[in-house]
Amino acid sequence: MKKQYDVIIVGAGVAGCFTALHLPPDRQILMITKEGIEECDSYLAQGGICVLKDPSDYDAFFEDTMKAGHYENRKESVDCMIRSSKGVIEELMEIGVDFARNPDGSLEFTREGAHSTNRILHHEDITGQEITTHLQAAVKKLPNVEIHEYTRMVDLLTQNNRCDGIVVIDSDGKLVTVFASHVLLATGGIGGIYENSTNYPSLTGDSLALCLKHNIRLEHVNYVQIHPTTFYSEKKERRFLVSESVRGEGATLLDKNGNRFTNELLPRDLLTAEILKQMEKDHTKYVHLNMMAITKFDIAKRFPHIVEHCLECGIDPKKEYVPVVPAQHYFMGGIHVDLNSHTSMDHLYASGETCCNGVHGKNRLASNSLLESLVFAKNAAEHMILIDGQRAWEGRQPRFIKNTDKSLSELADIYGFDPDWLLDTKEEDEENKQLIWDEIDRENAL
Repeated sequence: MKKQYDVIIVGAGVAGCFTALHLPPDRQILMITKEGIEECDSYLAQGGICVLKDPSDYDAFFEDTMKAGHYENRKESVDCMIRSSKGVIEELMEIGVDFARNPDGSLEFTREGAHSTNRILHHEDITGQEITTHLQAAVKKLPNVEIHEYTRMVDLLTQNNRCDGIVVIDSDGKLVTVFASHVLLATGGIGGIYENSTNYPSLTGDSLALCLKHNIRLEHVNYVQIHPTTFYSEKKERRFLVSESVRGEGATLLDKNGNRFTNELLPRDLLTAEILKQMEKDHTKYVHLNMMAITKFDIAKRFPHIVEHCLECGIDPKKEYVPVVPAQHYFMGGIHVDLNSHTSMDHLYASGETCCNGVHGKNRLASNSLLESLVFAKNAAEHMILIDGQRAWEGRQPRFIKNTDKSLSELADIYGFDPDWLLDTKEEDEENKQLIWDEIDRENAL
């Protein structure tokens, strides 16, 4: 790891990778991941990715997104996402992403809850894995990108509302400072602070906690989405998500007596409320998902990985009901960013689930997350290029160049961090978790 780069990207999911792919080849990029490169929630997205399939669907797509978000969405962000969607999909297909197609070769569009029409592209029931795998493979081919796994960001280097880089604990357990002209935070959501979540446990909102410490603006931290249908298990582990596409294709929800009790295509927050109400009424820990109601195709072919998981847990969805329960799933709030994914601090960007650009409002419309992450990650890269052009006379580096050769203790004095405390990750984890819960409680009280 070098002392300085042009861009540091924290996170290697779809947002981090798409940003790297849209930066010029002369930019030296450092990409770090807290765990292995595959341990990101981008891999876990099952249902698909939305796209504006033709101009006539714009108004409905916009309204569906706004309605699901309880009209608390930023209209300009929703507009940007929708209008950029087709170009993003074309880019994905250019690098080999394989979306499902109809017998005639045309793209197959499916539907999920709260969508008024079929506008979702998918790859079996592992769309996130298909997209993320191809993006990561493309990034690994870039000679200007250096990837370091098991490297954890523990602080930001900031002065006068300006981000100069980050402090990390590298894979050898050593505390290191790294400088850059721009820093992008793409560290995912906050599921790791919940007992029941579909997220990886490593996603503990580190970026949010650091932003709270450095007075960087956050937004709607209390806007947390619960996914209504995750596979019920007595084990304390990451909850396996049973995609909304299953209900979009006709699966029904049943009470303990086998009776249907709700509209399965309600927005996620409303459907979650209906399921919890039914569980309380029935005095049960879960409700039943009837995948046998899907008769237009073989569910093992359309949802092979979901069916496989059920079978591994002793449930055959072709013959019996699947037990499902709501669990924390997605984070609509986060670090406040503008249309360029720029935060309230100069030279600091955020993209993906860790940020709030206003697309989702109070509740995310299914399959908008992958699209939103990609669109605004590309915007971040383009804005960095624009800023570099405006600051060309500075050579993209000089604001922190005087500090790059200083010792760790000198940098600790300049940037105000405690090296010994940062190395105590257990204590830091607890403090970060409490910071986020306190902010959630504070916003809930407003």
